[in-house]
Amino acid sequence: MAAIDASSLGPPGPPAQRVDADGRPQVDRAAILRLAAPLIATNAVQAILNLTDTWFVGRLSTDALAAMGSIYWLMTCVVMIVSGVGLAVQTFVSQAYGSRRYGRAGQATWSSLWAALASLPLFLLAAACGPWLLRPFGLSPAVEALALAYWEPRMWGAVLGTMGWALMGFFNGIGATRITLLIALTTTLMNVPANQYMMFDQGLGMAGAAWGTNLAQLAGLAVGFAVFIMPRYAVRYRTRLLWRPDLTLIVRLFKVGMPVGVMYGADVLGVALFQLMIARVGSAEAAATQIVMMLTSLAYLPTLGLASAGTTLVGQSIGAGDRAWAERIGTHVIFMCAAVMGAIAVSFLAAGQWLVPLFVGSGDAAAASTIELALLFLWPAAAYQVFDGLYFGSGFCLRAAGDTQVPAIAALLLSWLLFVPLAHTLIFAPGQGWLDGLPQAGLGAIGGWLALMTYATLLGPMMFLRWRSGRWKRSVI
Repeated sequence: MAAIDASSLGPPGPPAQRVDADGRPQVDRAAILRLAAPLIATNAVQAILNLTDTWFVGRLSTDALAAMGSIYWLMTCVVMIVSGVGLAVQTFVSQAYGSRRYGRAGQATWSSLWAALASLPLFLLAAACGPWLLRPFGLSPAVEALALAYWEPRMWGAVLGTMGWALMGFFNGIGATRITLLIALTTTLMNVPANQYMMFDQGLGMAGAAWGTNLAQLAGLAVGFAVFIMPRYAVRYRTRLLWRPDLTLIVRLFKVGMPVGVMYGADVLGVALFQLMIARVGSAEAAATQIVMMLTSLAYLPTLGLASAGTTLVGQSIGAGDRAWAERIGTHVIFMCAAVMGAIAVSFLAAGQWLVPLFVGSGDAAAASTIELALLFLWPAAAYQVFDGLYFGSGFCLRAAGDTQVPAIAALLLSWLLFVPLAHTLIFAPGQGWLDGLPQAGLGAIGGWLALMTYATLLGPMMFLRWRSGRWKRSVI
């Protein structure tokens, strides 16, 4: 069957646009929500996967839960930095779709898949460096051993997640968000039996949790790739023909994607250090922090879905040559993200006393103190949710334009020059910290949460101001 000639399809119209009774174009919020709904569901499924992992690990011990909290964000940081090329796919695909260059969309996805495979040695190196990475943070021997048991196999399988991001970026960029949901559902449904089998039936404990996640990601990747080369997509996007790596395109993908990985990597590494500091305070504080982190991830369900829809819509508008519409629809999406996160923050505070106990074993000696601390930490966590909405909405819309370098630098500087030093200052008492010479208030874990709240309230508006400046309109990928 011959490939579809894009020129025969006519000029693309602005996405998510409706015309009112006076003939004026308006943003079609219903169209945004239709596009975002499967992405919201995808994030809900991902959150269920994370909560399922937390629940399975919590069945091992409080130390195991503390180990997961101490290693989770550090692991995420490494994955983000190495896997930035996978995050750029949606930008290239959405712009190619908007300009009707469908073959370009398929080619960008293949190039990202090849680049992901090439990152495997970096993940293997990260796996080997686990003891060296954790040693400076003074974890208890039991917690450190459990964290390393999880770290190594997860790093060995992290390339599967990178490839999965590339495929989901393709489907998101063309607006086929239901396929993204299918991939996430496959991964999550596989995760439950895989965790049970590896952790308990095979007796692998924390290492089994990592292997279970790897198996689940492999299943999701297999489903996504099978759909990617189906005739429906192979004809229009030439997914069976343009499989050879394009080095020029790979370089451009890295140019856009690596700053994205650095931006989110700087963010999550700051949070990783924050959790490691809290883990040094005590296991109950670390476990409570991990629970609140998992709960607040629920606020990201609709937010990241809306933000990802914003990437698609802004990218398609730019590809169609209408940057004014890209600005208008992007701003709508950003405000929607902030409003949703603010509403969910209030819900956390109202329902926290019923939600928190679900993640603590009733027979654990530290259960009561863990619950009490988690309820306290919910207050500063709720306070910064609106600003996180600005951060995610603005960051995803900027990514659609390929404007990733300046936001990455801003996030990196704010994380490392403000958040991390402030957390160290507020958490540790004199003589208890990692570094001498910094003022130390000795507030314990709540001091770290106050530092995180301060960081988020500055980062969100900073990213929104970058979007409103309009400098992204000069970006060309």
